[in-house]
Amino acid sequence: MILVTGGTGTTGSEIIKRLAEAGAKQVRALVRNPEKAAFIREAGVETIEGDFERPETLGAALEGVERALLLTAPDPLTVEHQRGFIDAAKRAGTRHVVKLSAIGADAGAPEGIGKWHGQAEDELKASGLAWTMIQPNAFMQNLLGQARTIAEEGAIYQPVGDGRTSFVDARDIAAVAAKVLVEDGHEGKSYVVTGPEALSYAEIAEKLSAATGRPVKYVSITPEAFRKGALAAGLPEWLVDALGVLNENFAAGNWSRVTNVVREVGGREPTTFDRFARDYAGAFGGGGRS
Repeated sequence: MILVTGGTGTTGSEIIKRLAEAGAKQVRALVRNPEKAAFIREAGVETIEGDFERPETLGAALEGVERALLLTAPDPLTVEHQRGFIDAAKRAGTRHVVKLSAIGADAGAPEGIGKWHGQAEDELKASGLAWTMIQPNAFMQNLLGQARTIAEEGAIYQPVGDGRTSFVDARDIAAVAAKVLVEDGHEGKSYVVTGPEALSYAEIAEKLSAATGRPVKYVSITPEAFRKGALAAGLPEWLVDALGVLNENFAAGNWSRVTNVVREVGGREPTTFDRFARDYAGAFGGGGRS
């Protein structure tokens, strides 16, 4: 039995699809809200209700599970949530936990997502369970959060200057995760998952212009302006702080590394940003919109 957590999210839903397409037998998804999981059941995957904030619900989900995907949404309680899952997996006799982590995961990193994932990785490594870490770079799909602004204003606003990062498509992350969940030989390995090229936002704007047939420009703003705008948009302060750390790494070019993990582990050619832009052109104002 394979257990997938976070199955209704951007990457988790793609992992569910991949496992179903691969004909994986006995797949179960942990969901907090069963009403949002109809598509999972339609894919022939069992669902069970559970919540990381209620660790007492995790035992039933892990019953009979040999391999589990540990995927939680960014949260200041990431370490606490994932520790509870790891403890429940040990009690249930789960053999292998595959953790969806993040590039730059390091318990010694500045406060934020990289630090939280690094601390949780250390918890898993010390647990005695077999483990695999999947450390993806920034998702291409995260840009969909700015799609309305891009469509209406023809602009991307970010505080990262000319920094480059090797954005990765969530569908490629899912391909890697699905392979790790169904194959042996990945225990004790950490995989940094990237796209096939490192791009600046100016280059991304050019590619979106080509895909949508409309001009898109990159506007470099200050970190202070980004913070003010994010808070005004209603993002919680902890998330704005965490995004600030991510932006600093982006601006410094710390995430420009390109790996072959999608090809070598996921068994597919990594998705280019051009392909992503064409696939989602409608969201960014393409398709004949004025």
